[in-house]
Amino acid sequence: MFTASKKKRENIAEYLLYMWQIEDLIRAHNLDTDKIKSNIIDRYTGLTDEQVKQLTEWYESLVDMMRREGVQDKGHIQLNKNVITDLEDLSARLLADPTRFADYHRAYYNVLPDLVELRSKAGENKKNEIETAFEALYGILLLRLSGKEISPQTEAAATNVSKFLALLAAYYKKDYNNELFKDEN
Repeated sequence: MFTASKKKRENIAEYLLYMWQIEDLIRAHNLDTDKIKSNIIDRYTGLTDEQVKQLTEWYESLVDMMRREGVQDKGHIQLNKNVITDLEDLSARLLADPTRFADYHRAYYNVLPDLVELRSKAGENKKNEIETAFEALYGILLLRLSGKEISPQTEAAATNVSKFLALLAAYYKKDYNNELFKDEN
């Protein structure tokens, strides 16, 4: 919760990847709040009783959302889907103004072939580029965590995707702080 709040303010891309990891962590504990408390929450050090209570309630609310939304085994809670939607909307606004956001335009069209290839390898053509980019980075994160080998082509695509999402996240932060389109008001 504390990490998520900080990441959401500072870097929306890191926040989303973190939240997907939390969803998987909850699944690994079979959505059992007692297991989550003993294996995750109780391992935090230096927290006040109030912070432990807040963290416990946060995990309990995520477990509840996962159950209510039917994503116990796979998928993402609506909260995280909304972040993707917000980023898709922002991307569309940035792409609609190629003169003003030329750097984003270049980054998008530079990464697009990688995203199309990744999407075709996954066999899922219904997802948009932003979601595909996040799924690619998350998949690579999981491969790294499990010690699996990553091909040089995949590594190169990951670097490209990562740079693209970093740029989108920077624009998101500006937009969130009402600094992106402020001269239009």
